[in-house]
Amino acid sequence: MKTISHWIGGKPVEGVSGNFGPVYNPATGAQEKQVAFASVDEVDAAVGAAREAFRTWGTSSLAKRTSVLFKYRELVDAHREEIARLITAEHGKVHSDALGEVARGLEIIELACGIPEKLKGELSTQVSTRVDVAAIRQSLGVVAGITPFNFPAMVPMWMFPLAIACGNTFVLKPSEKVPGAAFKLAELAAEAGLPDGVLNVVNGDKVAVDAILEHPDIAAVSFVGSTPIARYIHTTGTANGKRVQALGGAKNHMLVLPDADLDLAADSAINAAYGSAGERCMAISVVVAVGETADPLIGKIKERADKLRIGPGDDPASEMGPLITKVHRDKVASYVTGAAAQGADVVVDGTGYTVEGYEDGHWIGVSLLDRVTPEMDAYRDEIFGPVLSVVRVDTYDEAIALMNNSPWGNGTAIFTRDGGAARRFQMEVEAGMVGVNVPIPVPVGYHSFGGWKDSLFGDHHIYGNDGVHFYTRGKVVTTRWPDPSDGGINLGFPSNH
Repeated sequence: MKTISHWIGGKPVEGVSGNFGPVYNPATGAQEKQVAFASVDEVDAAVGAAREAFRTWGTSSLAKRTSVLFKYRELVDAHREEIARLITAEHGKVHSDALGEVARGLEIIELACGIPEKLKGELSTQVSTRVDVAAIRQSLGVVAGITPFNFPAMVPMWMFPLAIACGNTFVLKPSEKVPGAAFKLAELAAEAGLPDGVLNVVNGDKVAVDAILEHPDIAAVSFVGSTPIARYIHTTGTANGKRVQALGGAKNHMLVLPDADLDLAADSAINAAYGSAGERCMAISVVVAVGETADPLIGKIKERADKLRIGPGDDPASEMGPLITKVHRDKVASYVTGAAAQGADVVVDGTGYTVEGYEDGHWIGVSLLDRVTPEMDAYRDEIFGPVLSVVRVDTYDEAIALMNNSPWGNGTAIFTRDGGAARRFQMEVEAGMVGVNVPIPVPVGYHSFGGWKDSLFGDHHIYGNDGVHFYTRGKVVTTRWPDPSDGGINLGFPSNH
């Protein structure tokens, strides 16, 4: 059985802890690989390699950093098919979705290639007689990223290209469920000429996570995952003196007003709820239907849902693949049966779905629940699977109150033809990312990604300008070049004269 090892100091390092985790193919349910779990000492070795590399990388020229990143961008692009196949084999998502994930990651590499523009700083001259003030940003040192299973290539690329472009060195702890893509990304970075130790990958479980959070030589930690773990990462990391951005879970609502294009809304609900089997923090989990919108909209969603093709991710005919594990599949299914017991109408029930020839895979079909109320578990919890709930309300005001009462505030959307209603919504809704007739409003790379409330712990969103600020710290330099007439003793408060 293939073992996926760590990447430390520019080369593969076999796990010496003796602990390994299984890596399954979700379409077959079979274990096809194992991954080494890092010990505290192995995490320390990765941090040591990063610390040593920072001595030269942190003072390297912007030209040197970007030349490596430009080569890296071309290599990732050239290997996008291979990376996508790794994602499909370990995560289960269909190949086209995996390719899209790599493409989104490439956007951030391209942003990192433009880091000289982002690090220009500011200068004010003659703030006082012959005194100038400059504001600059400098790297932090060794930083780390802890990334989720659902985007094993994209989310790491949201982090480390920008971090190393800013002059930091990086330790990545990918999800132990899908380690292959991260290892490949590290191999390609070395091929692009990234110096040894600038990017390191350690695999593992909570032992590795806690070692990162507690390590005195790690200055900052980026995280994407569930809300309980995000809260733990933020609390533990900051208690250990680290800068932390921890992106948590979501329960994204899509508001549909009576004037909306219902065909567009139905298409969008299908795409946003069931794409990647709902294992997205930006998935639409709840449709809020206003007035008489619900019945025709649900009919259109059901019509489309019944036609979806579910199967192995490497089958070009598949539109949706399996869930990541059997345990998660069973948990998702329990929300559908639980909703029925709590009074919801199960319009489409995907809990009994199987795929011929792949009976041991982690399969579930799409589910559509109507007449869901805020008291039901299917509404209150982040399901992270292909389950779409419909909540009926009478007015826009009732809808906005419902949405803003959610503990999460990651992404949201409104479907309407009314510009005034759309503008009001984007100002009133309590969420970090808003779509107007766009169901998954993930920002492009040169803006920043992040939510509000329990969807983000920390002050900075990820990538974009917020990413640059997170991976650097400000310094202000005040300069005066005196002439012979300057001098003398003055203990008063400095003045700008």
